[in-house]
Amino acid sequence: MDVLGLISTFIRVVENGSIAAAARAKGMSPAAVSQSLSRLETHLGVRLISRTTRSMTLTENGKRYFEKVRHIPHDIEIASQAAAFETKPQGPLCIATTAAFGRYVLAPLMPAFQNAFPDINIELISTDRNVDHRLEGVDVSIRIEAQLNDQLIARKIASLPFIFCAAPAYLNHAGIPQTPEELSQHACLVFRYPTDGRFLPWTFMINGQPVNAKLNPTFISDDIDIIAKIAANGGGIARLASFVAQPLINNGQLMPLFCSGHRGESKIESLPMNIYACVNERSALNSKVRAFIEFLERAM
Repeated sequence: MDVLGLISTFIRVVENGSIAAAARAKGMSPAAVSQSLSRLETHLGVRLISRTTRSMTLTENGKRYFEKVRHIPHDIEIASQAAAFETKPQGPLCIATTAAFGRYVLAPLMPAFQNAFPDINIELISTDRNVDHRLEGVDVSIRIEAQLNDQLIARKIASLPFIFCAAPAYLNHAGIPQTPEELSQHACLVFRYPTDGRFLPWTFMINGQPVNAKLNPTFISDDIDIIAKIAANGGGIARLASFVAQPLINNGQLMPLFCSGHRGESKIESLPMNIYACVNERSALNSKVRAFIEFLERAM
């Protein structure tokens, strides 16, 4: 008995809403679809769909079974494509990334990637808005944790530190905070996440426990480069990804804070920025996507 074929037919019936519609989608007769359902129900020993000449309704057993098996055909397709051997990754590769990560991390790496894989043609979408893989033809997206959702298969590829920092001129007149609690007494430059308007919290690990610092937001922006420039010009304290902050620290425009890690009896650490490579669950991890993800992991 071809159980996978019976399951595929059952899924088509549920997704199309009727036996007739499923038959058209599969290129089968309605009678053959109905017989497949009956064979599957006999195999399982339960009724999956209550059907009359005018309507059909999933039973409770049918609902539970559908939730368990609905991904099987797709998973088989992904496994088949992943197993296919491609000697040379090639063709168009559309990558979506957050604006700052694209500007500071991906862009400098792209020439080396293209040298390693000259037959891959890259399109890079750099934006902080939510990108729809299917509608926009995105093969892989690079996302931070706040952007993840259940529609994506995510693979963590790196953890990068956040750095709390301010310009020497600001610290000279406002003082240097020694604990996260003191941030409420300072001018804080806060990033507002553009997709949903949230402030990304300033989270510390204090003695192994996560603590969100109470802030005094004196400036808010959805552009991290603007925040970095305001901080470098003495506007206040910013929390920046290391790839944004470090060049400004190296040239003396910013000074890092809380970098000793210990204050009295407390150990203070900043939570890192976790970076994920994501593919749509309806897309295969083909050779060019795998090549890019593995290249980025090695580079980082």
